[in-house]
Amino acid sequence: MALTFDVPEVLAFVREYMPFQAVEGMQAIGLKKDEQLIAGVLYEGFNGHNVWMHVAAVPGKRWLNREFLRACFAYPFVQLGVQKVRGYVEASNDDARRFDEHLGFRVEAVLEGAARNGGNVLLYVMDRSECRYV
Repeated sequence: MALTFDVPEVLAFVREYMPFQAVEGMQAIGLKKDEQLIAGVLYEGFNGHNVWMHVAAVPGKRWLNREFLRACFAYPFVQLGVQKVRGYVEASNDDARRFDEHLGFRVEAVLEGAARNGGNVLLYVMDRSECRYV
């Protein structure tokens, strides 16, 4: 498996799984297997203390490995030096919620009625001191 940092390529991949618009300054890390993207992470909204992280992956593929995890968390916490990484998940997306919580994210807030289906959106956060990957 190999890493890629090609923002347009990773953005196109992530868009296959969630609606997402390009944002100025966006950065990306993708994971390729046999030259095909199987996972992608987009970072946006960096403000010096926080950055937003968005993850998509091919369902059912075995893609999560230590090298990819280290790269995905070293970028915000080490390279950018942020104190917090945040993301959001529609409350009805049980798989994404389990994934985020398994990684060590915790629910910080609930946005009632903010999901595309009228349901809630959960805001997740990970503090630098809580990250076990860097």
